[in-house]
Order: sequence, then structure tokens, then C-alpha cells
Amino acid sequence: MRKSENERGLNIEEVRLISDLRIMHAKVYELYEIVSVLKRRHDESAIRRFADHAMLNQDIERVDQTYLWFLRLKEEGIRLRKK
Repeated sequence: MRKSENERGLNIEEVRLISDLRIMHAKVYELYEIVSVLKRRHDESAIRRFADHAMLNQDIERVDQTYLWFLRLKEEGIRLRKK
């Protein structure tokens, strides 16, 4: 007898995905909080002046790539809701 989709347990890849998503949610929240503190405490000009410019530019690029990935996920969610 075959179990329905709702009755079966999660396979190892599904468990890994859920674990990875929880880590991602925590890290996104952490990044948001750190950036909020920086914005609240310091002027952007001071951040630019004291930053390691190569590292800051790399961070900006990574955040841009992550943002674009989140936008694709958002657009896919909107598209699926319209069906």
C-alpha cells in the first residue's frame, strides 16, 4: 500500500532543504539587523571612508546577486498564485 503525499515522511534531501532554509532565514535576519545598526549609528560617508573598499564592493556585489535571486523567487511565487 502506497502512502499519500501528506502521510509520508520527509526524505533526506527535503530535510536538508528545510534545514538550509532555516539557516538562510536566520542569516538574512542577522544581516538585516547588522545593516540597520550601521545605518542608525554611522553616516554613509563615514562607512565609505573607513571601509575596506575592495571588501565593501564585494559585499555589495554579493548582496546584489542575493537580491536578484530573491526577486526571481518572489516573481515565481506571484506567477504561481495567479494560476
